Amino acid sequence: MKQSVEIAQAVADLSREGTPFVCVTLITSRGSVPQEVGAKLVVTRRGLFLGTVGGGKVEAAAITHALSLLDAPEVLPCSLIEWNLQKDIGMTCGGVVGFLFEVFHHHPWQIVVFGAGHVSQALCRVLSALDCVVTVHDDRPEYLALVPTSPNIQKRMSSPMENAVAGLPDGAFVVLMTQGHRTDKPILERCLLNRTFPYLAVIGSQSKAAVLRRELREAGVADSLVFRCPIGLPLGKDTPEEIAISIVAELLQVRGS
Repeated sequence: MKQSVEIAQAVADLSREGTPFVCVTLITSRGSVPQEVGAKLVVTRRGLFLGTVGGGKVEAAAITHALSLLDAPEVLPCSLIEWNLQKDIGMTCGGVVGFLFEVFHHHPWQIVVFGAGHVSQALCRVLSALDCVVTVHDDRPEYLALVPTSPNIQKRMSSPMENAVAGLPDGAFVVLMTQGHRTDKPILERCLLNRTFPYLAVIGSQSKAAVLRRELREAGVADSLVFRCPIGLPLGKDTPEEIAISIVAELLQVRGS
């Protein structure tokens, strides 16, 4: 009874906050199983939030499946899955369990960062604490390795990076901070010519912005197509950490507008 009350309160709190989550309920069981029908757990993008459906391998499998639902581009709000604990999960129990997976608020805030340098690493450290999904693209594995590891951060080897633009999710906020003008420009051009994003920004100075706009005009990109450069709100010092905070402030400002 106590767990049911706690789960209900967690579902209400997460729904009110707008945090995406999956509620997993054990709805059927046959044979030897580690938990009773009605057991529940709640999974957010950070993993197990509350509850249990038996622990061990079966619970780990349920959490992994719930996380895959949160990351899927399209998913049904409710789905059923049945596992034979011995054949499907690798447990010694000979039972069978059926789970109901209910996905709530499956509209993650998608942020795509091109470049895995020092500012990108600082930016990802800040974003790792927010309710968003961050995808970092770079063609340098040694720099991608330095990007913080977090359940909501994905690292992608992309070469050339502009080829990744076609596969970006609709509605993504796109941040360009690669090695410089030479690698930023083809990504920006591909974004402006082929896609529309609610936020598209390039790290750099006013002079870099002027050069980019001139070269884009020469490449046939209309002046009416908008991107932000410099990036971030005008606050703080020019350290990676404070630049990152100014960028996140701008991201939040645009998201709330």
